[in-house]
Amino acid sequence: MHFDFLIIGQGISGTFLSWYLEKQGASFLVIDDNDKHAPSKIAAGVINPVTGRRMVTVWMAADVIPFARQAYLDIGSELGITAISQKNIIDFFPNPFMRENFLKRLAEGNEYIREAKAADTFPQYFNYDFGCGEIEPVYMAHVETLLPAWRRHLQMNNRLQEEKFDIGALSITSNSVSYKDIMTDIVIFCNGAGGFENPYFKLLPFAPSKGEALIVEVPGLPHSHIYKRSMLLAPLQSGADLFWVGSNYAWSFDNADPTSTFREATEKLLDSWLKIPYRVLEHLAGVRPATIERRPFVGMHPAYPRIGILNGLGTKGCSLAPYFSNALVDHLLHDKPIATEASIGRFERMLKK
Repeated sequence: MHFDFLIIGQGISGTFLSWYLEKQGASFLVIDDNDKHAPSKIAAGVINPVTGRRMVTVWMAADVIPFARQAYLDIGSELGITAISQKNIIDFFPNPFMRENFLKRLAEGNEYIREAKAADTFPQYFNYDFGCGEIEPVYMAHVETLLPAWRRHLQMNNRLQEEKFDIGALSITSNSVSYKDIMTDIVIFCNGAGGFENPYFKLLPFAPSKGEALIVEVPGLPHSHIYKRSMLLAPLQSGADLFWVGSNYAWSFDNADPTSTFREATEKLLDSWLKIPYRVLEHLAGVRPATIERRPFVGMHPAYPRIGILNGLGTKGCSLAPYFSNALVDHLLHDKPIATEASIGRFERMLKK
């Protein structure tokens, strides 16, 4: 079998990369083992233009967020699903310091934040002492619907091989790439945490971060908002009363399994925050492919030009994946440059060692 491209991983990056290649008429095969700990599987899918305790606008928001919105609408239309919804975040300030930060950004004219509308409706659902603000527009990428739908599309078109990728079976020459009985011109690694151990890219400054989340049932809580107080309480498309709660950042960990520490801390938060009953249905955990610079790794290996990467998107994967998947396809097929801050060309000397 011969394909123009071999894509390793079908998380949010591999999904959009394969979609854009398909739109351009390229042949490809995706290899993915459907790992339950893959970060795309446990992500809430929140696309938030504001980040951090200082309430700053995220990197490239003006370009990335509108692009992502349209990409999810387009792929959703093609698959006959709702892949994205517009929401807002009701930000309940956990302390006076966070309230001051919010009001400071509001006074500076940050276009994404404002005083909360209908704030008088929230006391029936939540306990809070320091007020709340609103972040808008915010989007929910429905990855729990999109990833399985695209997987079915790949299966129906014989473009998915379901197995754990074996890097030892990969052979690179100056003219081609082979993997077992598959021949390809280019291989692109979109395998998240798998990139940490990839011999071709292990020198890149990854900063793996473990995250956990709970799936909870909260009868009666409106699905029209995402709620925030230290953690996010985000509505899920899969059920009228279902919400995703998370997440945390663990920089030192032994495995990707859920921990009792996270569950207990999160339940304690919910107990003090919610005035209405909730029930925990599921506990998820996975390892994010974050980077030290908090910038992605996109492009072709400087010493092995038939090997590429789309990784390191961290907590912003749902917003960054469409934009940089398209950028990588434009680079591969039309020789367009990749943004300097994202291109792995910035690590050329390191990767050539």
